[in-house]
Amino acid sequence: QVQLVESGGGLVQPGESLRLSCAAPGFTLDYYAIAWFREAPGKEREGVSCITSDTATYYTDPVKGRFTISRDNVKNTVFLQMNSLKPEDTAVYYCAADPYRNCDKVVPGVFGSWGQGTQVTVSS
Repeated sequence: QVQLVESGGGLVQPGESLRLSCAAPGFTLDYYAIAWFREAPGKEREGVSCITSDTATYYTDPVKGRFTISRDNVKNTVFLQMNSLKPEDTAVYYCAADPYRNCDKVVPGVFGSWGQGTQVTVSS
């Protein structure tokens, strides 16, 4: 398993932006698909976005056009740029990794490594 560390969460107002980072200190993510999930209180964990090793991407419909996933293999880090945030984006955001995987099935059960999560709160 890969140790993943998320950062970048916080409290913002509607319409503002945040950039989440998912790092793997001392580990190479080159061959891993990396996904972002979120879990709001009382709701199931849902897949938000995913990026493959060759940078193919997936976004769930509610975030299309607002969120952008990217990866920097030199820094072993994946980013989730979140713009035009809405209160319904409030959740704990987790990154997850799995080797040699595509992003056609972004569900929790297929990703083997997880970070500890970072809280994102969007509120006025």
